[in-house]
Amino acid sequence: MREIKLVVYGGEEKCASCINLPTAYETKEWLEAALSRKFEDHKVEVDYIDIHGNFDESHRSYVQGILDDEYFYPLIVFNDEVVGEGNPRLKTIYEKIEASI
Repeated sequence: MREIKLVVYGGEEKCASCINLPTAYETKEWLEAALSRKFEDHKVEVDYIDIHGNFDESHRSYVQGILDDEYFYPLIVFNDEVVGEGNPRLKTIYEKIEASI
């Protein structure tokens, strides 16, 4: 069984252009549920990194990218590749995962 691991970066407050969208943490929960259903034969893990909290140094470049306005959040990363930001598209995320398994 292959593991599917994504990381969702974000903060408790929504980004300025994401007013009517779910929070980054809600996006993490939504992704986890959707991916678990779609890829039920795989172990799915979706981690959440709060850009204003404590995080590993390995996450610094993505967090800094958000803080420097290079990315919108929630920012979704799979296999060290950005697969969604702001209002992520589930179809795009599915395609990236399917191409890797």
